[in-house]
Amino acid sequence: METKYIFVTGGVASSLGKGIISSSIGKLLQARGYKVTIQKFDPYINIDPGTLNPYEHGECYVTVDGHEADLDLGHYERFLGIQTTKANNITTGRIYKNVIDKERKGDFLGKTVQVIPHITDEIRRNVKRLGTMKKYDFVITEIGGTVGDIESLPYLESIRQLKWELGKNALSVHLTYVPYLAAAGELKTKPTQHSVKELQSLGVQPDILVLRTEHELNSNLRKKVALFCNVEERAVVQSIDAPSIYEVPLLMQEQGMDKIILEKMGLPSDGDLELLAWKKFLKRRASATKEVTIALVGKYVELQDAYKSITESLSHAATYNDRRLKIVTIQSDNVTKENVAAKLKNIDGVVICPGFGSRGVKGKFVTAQYTRENDIPTFGICLGMQSMVIEFARNVLGLADANSSEMVDHTDNAVIDIMEEQKAITDMGGTMRLGAFACSIRKGSRTDEAYGTEHIEERHRHRYEFNNDYLDRFEKSGMQCVGINPETNLVEIVEIPEKRWYIGTQFHPEYSSTVLAPHKLFLSFITASIKYHNEK
Repeated sequence: METKYIFVTGGVASSLGKGIISSSIGKLLQARGYKVTIQKFDPYINIDPGTLNPYEHGECYVTVDGHEADLDLGHYERFLGIQTTKANNITTGRIYKNVIDKERKGDFLGKTVQVIPHITDEIRRNVKRLGTMKKYDFVITEIGGTVGDIESLPYLESIRQLKWELGKNALSVHLTYVPYLAAAGELKTKPTQHSVKELQSLGVQPDILVLRTEHELNSNLRKKVALFCNVEERAVVQSIDAPSIYEVPLLMQEQGMDKIILEKMGLPSDGDLELLAWKKFLKRRASATKEVTIALVGKYVELQDAYKSITESLSHAATYNDRRLKIVTIQSDNVTKENVAAKLKNIDGVVICPGFGSRGVKGKFVTAQYTRENDIPTFGICLGMQSMVIEFARNVLGLADANSSEMVDHTDNAVIDIMEEQKAITDMGGTMRLGAFACSIRKGSRTDEAYGTEHIEERHRHRYEFNNDYLDRFEKSGMQCVGINPETNLVEIVEIPEKRWYIGTQFHPEYSSTVLAPHKLFLSFITASIKYHNEK
């Protein structure tokens, strides 16, 4: 079977959920037995999101091959249970850099380099690259931004060219917003009509329209949209607010989205999907009545997407423990020794969040000390783990000036220090220790119990590491270094076995949790938090 290409664009407003729609389409096609992958094209000039502020972009996701990527790739992996790579996330900056590099090498033989054909050819090459690298049945390409943005024009022109070139092997899905005017008591379709008209003016006719709405769309409204937008009535699909993003594939299935796509692409659409495991997950999620309350302590907790993978991983683990997850966000800047007890009152477990820089780190030290001394289940991730190490060095080992060389210019006790290979690096983007690395777990440790194996691979994003000069002192005092990279001896996991659950990881386990395969460390942490709640 020839690879089929599906393009997902958005109109009217941003943040409508193109990533969730793309993931839902992928899930339905995957459930029919097709091999599917999804890629995201972002129209900003940055080479990747690695240097973007979370206030600007939310979470930076990391792929197994060490690429810093858009957070939508996390949705793709969580929905489909696949592993994405550098090829699954392309920015305008990457496109232009590739073209300029070719021009510098003389690949264009002295020709004037232009948006058309050179930039659009590079976009098309990257769209089709996934289909040729690994033989996928479907490659879904999500275009970031909104139709009408200047930045998106080269991508839309590339879609026009690809639809012309690929014929029935290419299909366009356009997601728009249908606002509800409370004063008039009406849903308004005019913004959708204008958005489609804008797309059509660029030579792209959408094959399927997905209408994002907070209110049910009646058949007359859908007929009107179909008529004015030149789209089949059955191909006008609503995406109404759902209790969970994981409900969206079923809402799309109920409206026959998978069948419409297959029929339009000349493929058989017989039979109905069952999605038994997916529905079982949703049933457990809906039927859970008891809560487990987890505090997130970090400097970006007020941002919805800054710790997206962590909150989703906690949510998966809570569901599989038959609990409803309640997240309490605690701004680490505001945590002091005087108020920490009040802030963590009625908390079942604490996640000390990752991050960079010194802002808010003192609050993480205070949190780590309080949860350690009061035996509250605690999960430290990356800088969270390093904060646990620094706090332990200060208050148990008696090294009052213990710190990280990231936080201070000089300390006699840098228990967290910059990695040797990072010392000569000056460029910020894409230069950290990134991607999946091996880790050997000490047999009989609490972490070993959680994983059920002594050999794992997890994804990293850091420049600083545990200073092995202090390893023996930590171990003799009760903090065990139970996870070690077999090649570099880098300490990957620390734990205090005598505590209920006090574990820190240098890596980011949240990148590996999916709906149907929740991460084992998060499962273990939530189980310990529930047990602590019951003991209280």
